[in-house]
Amino acid sequence: MSEQKLFNLKKTGIVVLAIGVIIFIVYLYFIGFGGVIDNIRNADPLFYSSALAAMFLSTVFYALTWQRLLHLLSVKSSFFKALQFVWVASFVDTLVPAESISGDISKVYLMTTQSGENAGKVVASVIGHRVLGMTITLGGLIVSSIYFVINYKPSMLIVEFVGVIGIGTLVSLILIFYLSRNRQATDKAVSWLIGVLVRFSRGRWKFESLKKQAEKMLKAFHDGIDSLSVRPKFLALPISLSILAWVLDLLIAVFVFRAIKAPVAFSAIVVVYSITTALQAIPIGVPGEVGILDFIMAALFMTLGITPTFAAAATVLIRGLTLWVRLLIGGLTVQWLGIKGMKAPSLP
Repeated sequence: MSEQKLFNLKKTGIVVLAIGVIIFIVYLYFIGFGGVIDNIRNADPLFYSSALAAMFLSTVFYALTWQRLLHLLSVKSSFFKALQFVWVASFVDTLVPAESISGDISKVYLMTTQSGENAGKVVASVIGHRVLGMTITLGGLIVSSIYFVINYKPSMLIVEFVGVIGIGTLVSLILIFYLSRNRQATDKAVSWLIGVLVRFSRGRWKFESLKKQAEKMLKAFHDGIDSLSVRPKFLALPISLSILAWVLDLLIAVFVFRAIKAPVAFSAIVVVYSITTALQAIPIGVPGEVGILDFIMAALFMTLGITPTFAAAATVLIRGLTLWVRLLIGGLTVQWLGIKGMKAPSLP
């Protein structure tokens, strides 16, 4: 049977991306467009260049973490190849609805195609990578929130919002752990999903064919998760690399605030970073959360004591690096690799 396209990189998400930009521009207008522009224009280029360097290094350590997890699962991949696929995933996350899931799909597809390994092993590496990132983010959110609440006495609304994000992240982690360790539960979930796909495929896909392929992939996936679990000492390097990537991501905001000469507590930066990172992991169906995430980030900075024009300027500069520069490099990487779209494997 012919291959079924999962998504097309050139046709998906452009309109909504533009709408998100327009929404944020309107928001900046009401904040005080002139003041925001002045703050951006007067930004120290040295500190902003440092933020750019932190963004690149963060991506490097992020890719290194994934590459080491692949190595632990005996999936052969060079660091350069892993880095390329991370840039592609960043590009896909920005343009395709269901952010984070679509990026993970692209990494699994590309690495499976390149390495020739069973997709289950690659999925195990991606899930392991996500668990590391979510755990570090949750830990940072808890510690920074406690410090911020004790020292800065924020409103109850902020405390409740942070609590909801923290609980949501914890529940997601528990669910991932449960499905990763419980083969029977995962089999039931995948069987249900296959049933849905078969019904919507209108006869193009057969349940037994999909089920057979899924069983092979799930065995490799669970074997990979078990392999990572029984050798915790081998995870020391990936954990260290993941923490470095997290710290460098934080430094982007730190350098941006230094660039625009706006005083801000480091704990506030950690709180906002952790919340926005957790929100980005939720597949809400808006490509890149452009506009929405920018608004939330600026609003959080303002609520935590930053003046509106400084909060908006910092958001524009931060997202300029974490969204638009990554989008540009990801797009160039997609062109370099000649990727037209992601496709499902051929089925008998």
